[in-house]
Amino acid sequence: MKKDIPEYKVEQLAIAIAPRVENGIEDKEMWDVWVINLKDDPIENVLINSRGYGEVEGEQMKTTVLRHFFNEIGPQQAHLIEPIQTKLFDIANEYWVSFTFDGYMYDKKYVFVRGSITEENFTRIPLLDRQGVMIR
Repeated sequence: MKKDIPEYKVEQLAIAIAPRVENGIEDKEMWDVWVINLKDDPIENVLINSRGYGEVEGEQMKTTVLRHFFNEIGPQQAHLIEPIQTKLFDIANEYWVSFTFDGYMYDKKYVFVRGSITEENFTRIPLLDRQGVMIR
């Protein structure tokens, strides 16, 4: 029965978007998206689907769905998912993360809503030691 199925909540995992830094200089057009494992143990079989969607100037806009797979992300590690162009900040950007941990499969959807990826929403991103926008 449904009541017999344990419900595990994703904890200690974050998605962060931060300006790309090369040679000490921030890139204004291209940022990076990171998955951050804040657990003290590794997570395995990490599958991340990313997509963008929304309305820009009265027209519907969608990006291609991209899929990323990582065998393992170690404890207290950040892993680069993909670059993102700043012009996509005008739409919602969704990252659906699935992974296994301690014998169970977890999944969680992280959505950066339109207009949320701005310097006004910056926070210190753990493990990256940079400023950016993060969802836990």
